[in-house]
Amino acid sequence: MAWSQDEARMLAMIERHLTDEDPRLAARLESFNERVERRSQGRRATPARARRPQRSTVIIIVSWLLIATLIATLLVMAIRNDAAAFPM
Repeated sequence: MAWSQDEARMLAMIERHLTDEDPRLAARLESFNERVERRSQGRRATPARARRPQRSTVIIIVSWLLIATLIATLLVMAIRNDAAAFPM
């Protein structure tokens, strides 16, 4: 989406004021923008099939599998144990 001339001028003025008032913040924002740009370019080059799942996704899946296994084990133990059976 292209900026209008007025919007581009206002953004340039805000950027100049920010650089004058807080150069450290301006440098950090510029560094952040460069890292985001590099990361987005790197992701475009990787085909979707070759992409590996993120570590957090793997941790969540493993956690859910462990919870399901624990619940299934507890249910089997409760069914096999006569003391845990419901009175009839």
